[in-house]
Amino acid sequence: MSTPWFQKIGDGLASTRERLKGHLNVLLDRGPDLDAAFWDDLEDALLQADMGVTATTEMVEALRDTAAREALPDAAAVVARLSRQIAEEVAVPGDDPFALDPVTVLVVGVNGTGKTTSVGKIAKAAAENGRRVVIGSADTFRAAAIEQLRVWADRASVPVIERPHGSDPASVVFDTLAEAQDRDADLIIIDTAGRLHTSRDLMAELQKVRRVADRESPHPVRVVLVMDATTGQNGLVQAREFHRALGLDALVLTKLDGTAKGGIVVAVARELGVPVVRIGVGEGIDDLEPFDASVFAAAITGETR
Repeated sequence: MSTPWFQKIGDGLASTRERLKGHLNVLLDRGPDLDAAFWDDLEDALLQADMGVTATTEMVEALRDTAAREALPDAAAVVARLSRQIAEEVAVPGDDPFALDPVTVLVVGVNGTGKTTSVGKIAKAAAENGRRVVIGSADTFRAAAIEQLRVWADRASVPVIERPHGSDPASVVFDTLAEAQDRDADLIIIDTAGRLHTSRDLMAELQKVRRVADRESPHPVRVVLVMDATTGQNGLVQAREFHRALGLDALVLTKLDGTAKGGIVVAVARELGVPVVRIGVGEGIDDLEPFDASVFAAAITGETR
């Protein structure tokens, strides 16, 4: 990954890094002993970064095992190993759906997460790399989403299939897939609705969309959730619901520059067992990039690269 992007993600995760380093500095000031209090305080520091109970517990246990096995001498040595451990925790195996060729990707998530913007940015980058992209605007409940996606499609010079506000989203998916086949598209990205009257209604609608996609798509179908990192553990609750209803294949985490709890990336990756494939640290067109576990871990702990 390029140095400019490392610097950008480092800047974007500054709030999380400073908060975590503050807790770790307090921890180191206690002294070098690897006693029970040290491990308890390390666990508290990671929880404060919103890494989640499951991920934090497993990470601290792994560090304790490492400390014993490698005879790490003191607290500073354990903290120095933290970046590597975070990278290992967040590096969940799995494909990047957007890199598959050919593929149909259903992009899901609640409104306000940056879902539609992420679709546009990914479509533009793919088209610039020579992919034959078609976008489907199946978030028909928000007129603004249709217009927003049209703007991104124009920037990317890719076709967008849309229908009037209030149309059946599943019918938009059907039409998108038919058009994509005519155009011999190898990357079909479908933006879905993010809000109905209740979450039960939303999941039923998305399950219908998934059934149509599975039946009509000429390519394998994958489901990617876009999650707003600033929502923290509340976002993780939403992610679990999407995962239960649809079976997620990957995650996109946006707005990491807007939170001091960027450890939520660790929580969602580990607790859902789904890979993070893109992260966003700003509003610019180049601020959504492929996820690299080691770069993320270094940026969140302040490790020099």
